[in-house]
Amino acid sequence: MSVKSVEGANYSRVAEFVLLGLTDSPELQAFFFVVFPIFYVMTILGNILILVTVISTQQLHSPMYFLLSNLSFIDMCLSSFATPKMIMDFFTHHKTISFEGCISQIFFLHLFTGTEIVLLISMSFDRYIAICKPLRYYNIMSQHVCLCLVVVSWTVGFLHTMSQLTFTLYLPFCGPNVVDSFFCDLPLVIQLACIDIYVLGLFMISTSGMIALVSFLLLLTSYIIVLVTLKKHSSNGSSKALSTCTAHFIVVFIFFGPCIFIYVWPFTNFLADKVLFVFYTIFTPFLNPLIYTLRNQEVKAAMKKMSNQYISSQKTEQFPRYRVQ
Repeated sequence: MSVKSVEGANYSRVAEFVLLGLTDSPELQAFFFVVFPIFYVMTILGNILILVTVISTQQLHSPMYFLLSNLSFIDMCLSSFATPKMIMDFFTHHKTISFEGCISQIFFLHLFTGTEIVLLISMSFDRYIAICKPLRYYNIMSQHVCLCLVVVSWTVGFLHTMSQLTFTLYLPFCGPNVVDSFFCDLPLVIQLACIDIYVLGLFMISTSGMIALVSFLLLLTSYIIVLVTLKKHSSNGSSKALSTCTAHFIVVFIFFGPCIFIYVWPFTNFLADKVLFVFYTIFTPFLNPLIYTLRNQEVKAAMKKMSNQYISSQKTEQFPRYRVQ
């Protein structure tokens, strides 16, 4: 351990944290070692497929799909900040992470989740404009506005994570260093500080927990308005819009549900916490591509077209046509 001084007082700060992981059972660890890499690879490939499809298909160059492609990029980041280490740790008896590595995981977790929250709000705003103000849609959701929404999302995410770390970096971690999870998160780590964390806990609830709860309620309200508007129409276009909004709301629910549960009660260790950690860091990024592709005919058609073009090009390379001289 290294010794540092704060306000003239010396204290010893832990150099690493011990991660307890998901389970102590060797059988379950072996099972997870097989299952989680499959989910992780499928998550990365699924989100890359959405990115490539949106970028390469002219018909998908619209505000909704621009925001969707950014969501796919964030999901890849969210699934990668802790999952690879968790997989490598399954057969490590002494699971540890350096103090700097722990702080980095907290930084990236809150950066990506904060960014995704604002991006999901932007996507709901996009659907609100498309359905409630269709004639002004492309004027309001211009390329410049879409780019600004993405920049604002990352800016808010960065400011949010820095606000969390500003206090954490200066806490005295002088003794306990066991984190009951497979990665470092703020509610778990600050409990190990050698001071009373009640005030800091209230700050966390007012930022992470309440921001997630208020954002979810705003999104729920916006989708209710959209659904009421759709109910007044009976055309095929409204049916398509309803399908899109349903997919968006499913994503919102499975993302915000675990976040609200974990951060509104940050210092209460529930048995389900580890399951929720797995859900929103691994399963949610995995489910998003499935939800958007299975419920979206345009994306499925674009992917099918890309697949047919790829197969055709491979056949051409394998069986070239020779000109008759």
